[in-house]
Amino acid sequence: MSCNDTHKTRFVLEEKDMPTAWYNVQADMPEMPPYLDGAGEPARPEQLAAIFPPALIEQEMTKERYIDIPGAVLDILRTFRPSPLTRARMFEQALGLPDNVKIYYKYEGINASGSHKANSAIPQAYYNKQAGITKLTTETGAGQWGSALSMAGSQLGMDIEVFMVGVSYDQKPYRRIFMENYGAKVHRSPTNLTNVGRAVLETDPDTPGTLGLAISEAVEIAATNPDTNYSLGSVLNHVILHQTLIGQEAILQMELAEAEPDIVIGCCGGGSNFSGLAFPYYKRRLDGKSKARLLAAEPKSCPTLTGGEYRYDYGDEAKMTPQMMMYTLGHDFVPPGIHAGGLRYHGDSPLLSALVHSGDIEATAVYQTDCFKYALMFSRAEAMLPAPESSHAIAAAVQEARAAAEEGRDCTILFGLSGHGFFDLAAYDAYNQGKLQDFDFKTGTTR
Repeated sequence: MSCNDTHKTRFVLEEKDMPTAWYNVQADMPEMPPYLDGAGEPARPEQLAAIFPPALIEQEMTKERYIDIPGAVLDILRTFRPSPLTRARMFEQALGLPDNVKIYYKYEGINASGSHKANSAIPQAYYNKQAGITKLTTETGAGQWGSALSMAGSQLGMDIEVFMVGVSYDQKPYRRIFMENYGAKVHRSPTNLTNVGRAVLETDPDTPGTLGLAISEAVEIAATNPDTNYSLGSVLNHVILHQTLIGQEAILQMELAEAEPDIVIGCCGGGSNFSGLAFPYYKRRLDGKSKARLLAAEPKSCPTLTGGEYRYDYGDEAKMTPQMMMYTLGHDFVPPGIHAGGLRYHGDSPLLSALVHSGDIEATAVYQTDCFKYALMFSRAEAMLPAPESSHAIAAAVQEARAAAEEGRDCTILFGLSGHGFFDLAAYDAYNQGKLQDFDFKTGTTR
C-alpha cells in the first residue's frame, strides 16, 4: 500500500481489507499464570461452563496465534468496520506542535453503540446463541458495554439484562434509555434482585456501586439460570482477542499514511480497548517491524497499573469469579465517582498486566480535569467529541507530544479514540462549570 499525498488526513480501508482473523497474543507470550478456582487450584475449562459457552472458553485458553472470525460475525462487523484512522492536523496546530511531531487517532465510535465494545459484543452474542443460550447478563460502567451488548442482542435475537453501576446510572440516563430501546432490561446496581446486591445495600445503602459489584450481580443471575450466560466487556482473554481488529486495521492504515508510530496510546480500565490497539503492535515489534512504545493511560483516581499490586485477585466484589494474576487495587476497592465510568475497575486484563510487569508495556495516570481540558481542545479542533474514557488517551498523547517538541525529537503518535461522548454532555457541563474535582489515589488528596 502507498499514499503519495502528504496532505492526506483520513485513511480509510475498504471493506475487503478488514481482517478476517483475531490475533491471540498468548501465542507470543511466556506461559501465563493459571486462573485459580475457589480452592486455590488451577481452574479447569469445565468450571467456566456454568456462565460461558464452549467456543469462548476455548478462546480463553488457546495459544493458537490467529482465530478465524465466523462469517456471520464478519457480516455484522462489516456494517461498521473497518473504522477510520485520521491525522489530527487541526489538533496539532492547536497545540502548537512543530512539523516533526505528528498525531494520528483510530476512531471506534462509528457504530450505533458509540464505542469499540461492539467488536466483542457481537461475537459473544453469536457464540452464546450457537450454544443454545437465550439470555445474557452483564455489567456496565459508563454504559458503552451495556449499549453494545444490547445492540448485539437485538441483532442476534438474545435477551439482555444489564446491571449498571449506580453512579453511572444516575449520571447517564440516556445510556439507560439507549439500552432499553434495544430491548435490554437495565438495573441500577446494586439491586435487591441478588443476594450480593441485598447484602451490600444493607451495609451501605448509599453506595455509588462499582464494576466489581455489578459483575457479581450479573454472574449470580447467570450461574443460577440454565438458559442464561454471563458476558463480560473487558479483562478476559477472549474479549481482548476480539478487540485486536483495531490494531490490525491501524497497522494497514499507518502504512497508507506512510508512517510508523513511535508511541501507541490507549485509555485503560479493564484493558480491552488499549490491548486491542496495542497487542498487534506488540507482535509487530516482535517481528522487528516496529520500535513503538506501548502506553496505557488510566485515571489517577483508579490507577490500577501504576498504583496497584501485581498479584492474584478476584474479578468481582463477591469473589464469584476465578482468581486472576493481575494488577489490582483490591476487589473490594470503591473508586471515586469520576465521569469516566468505564475506567472505574479495580483490576486489569491478566494478559496486559503480565506485559506491564515484564516491562513490555508502559502505563501512566492522568487527572480527570486535564483529560476534559484536552478533550475539549481536541473537540474544537477536530469536530469530534470524545468519550471521557477516551480523553485519557488524548491527555497522555498531549504529554508525549509536548515532551517530544521540547526535546526536538521526531515523534509520531497513534492513539485510540475508543468512543464518542454524545451521552456524556453532563460531564462536560460539570467541567465547564468548574464542578469536577481531581482525586489522586496514591496521595489520597484532591485538587
